[in-house]
Amino acid sequence: MADTKREIERKYESDESGLPDLTGVAGVATVVDKGVAELDAVYYDTYDERLAASSITLRRRTGGSDAGWHLKFPVSTGVRDEIHAPLSDTVPRTLTGLVRSLVRDGELLPVMRLRSARDVRDLLDADGALLAEVSVDAVRAERIGGKGGTAQWTEIEVELADDGDPGFLDKVDKKLRKAGVRASESPSKLARALAETSPKKRRKQRTTAAAPLDTAGDHVLAYIRTQRDAIIELDPAVRRDLPDSVHSMRVATRRLRSTFRSYGSVLDRAVTDPIGEELKWLAGELGVDRDQEVLTERLTAALDELPRALLAGPVRRRLRTWSHARHGGSRRRLIAVLDGRRYLELLGTLDALATDPPLRAAAADDPEKVIAKAVRKDFKKLSDLAEQAIGLPSGADRDLAMHDARKKAKRTRYAAETAAPVLGKPASELVKSMKSLQSLLGDHQDSVMTRGALRDLAIQAHSAGESAFTYGLLYGREERRAELAEAALPEAWETIKGAMAV
Repeated sequence: MADTKREIERKYESDESGLPDLTGVAGVATVVDKGVAELDAVYYDTYDERLAASSITLRRRTGGSDAGWHLKFPVSTGVRDEIHAPLSDTVPRTLTGLVRSLVRDGELLPVMRLRSARDVRDLLDADGALLAEVSVDAVRAERIGGKGGTAQWTEIEVELADDGDPGFLDKVDKKLRKAGVRASESPSKLARALAETSPKKRRKQRTTAAAPLDTAGDHVLAYIRTQRDAIIELDPAVRRDLPDSVHSMRVATRRLRSTFRSYGSVLDRAVTDPIGEELKWLAGELGVDRDQEVLTERLTAALDELPRALLAGPVRRRLRTWSHARHGGSRRRLIAVLDGRRYLELLGTLDALATDPPLRAAAADDPEKVIAKAVRKDFKKLSDLAEQAIGLPSGADRDLAMHDARKKAKRTRYAAETAAPVLGKPASELVKSMKSLQSLLGDHQDSVMTRGALRDLAIQAHSAGESAFTYGLLYGREERRAELAEAALPEAWETIKGAMAV
């Protein structure tokens, strides 16, 4: 079983003077000496250090109060999510799955050993509550496998107490800097160890300037690589069921698929269409979970708006049971998909596409001309669908037409996102317009889906001898929301057309 905690810390360089006096830090009443702990950590990665390249660390550590396996994911500067698993001889399966999008068919190997003598101080407030843990770590690093050398250094680490105020770290930082202590240049011990034990004479990591985007192909590929990276980076978050992770990964798959279609003059669709079908499959698998989330949130909010007198029967309990049953099944299915061969092969195909793209002749042309033409083409298709939806009477046909227009609005938006670095403000304005149209059409589609869910819930309630009154009431409200969206569409569309004509 693995546990997760949010780690908020700052690292500093240290010299022979050790730790400055911290009794003067605002809010600190007592500094408690906790003694020295001997820590021994072995870090695991692939032979080409894929985890380290993504600022992810995986280690097996003994000594101290939290011996075990630790997997850390970056959240922001100085903030990481640490997932802890008990000690074992091999990497726990609960952790290997979380890095599978990077490791894939590779092998996790011990690459670095860090032994640290950690001299710990606890900073306590007037009530004796822990504010932060401050340590002076004397570190000895040794590459494993004969691929490099050794290094040693001393650093100061300040880790915020669980649920502590991050602003407290600013107070400690001010005290340390006043004492002449400077912030560490390395984000983690492993990053420093890898740099200082490199076979190539302890070279510092170099930052290379991004390649210029000169052609239409350059711009389209930059957008594609960004979405490919998003899928890989979101994989652990989806497995951990973090908020919005499923939706964000689904959006990345849609952006890729839309880009293949919109920029067929740049990338050969004979190659990208099969990849697009696999992305459609993945989006569908992700959608099982995401659609459930949307429906549950919408129905819960609708119930919250009703007076208690209109809640007939165990409505909330039935909604929870319905949601948990469907969510649990979809979660298990989704994890099986992410662990499956088909998904891994799709990631490999996307890597190959980004490395050796099937460029067509237009890829070498002026980006403004090629990309503007693609955006105009998508907008024309959207225009036809929007006009068709507006001209239809309310009912199933209009529902379907509005749904098709919504999908085309997304595609136009994604094409405009690719175009923004080239076309500037006009493309950015089009992105905003498409977001607004998506919101309107999306609310209508959500109403269609919610009414379907309400029918199912009403049938279940009736079969159990419960009142179906509340479900019928909510169904009527959803019908009204759909009517309002349909009524707003003509004016919204005329506004968008007018802006495009300017």
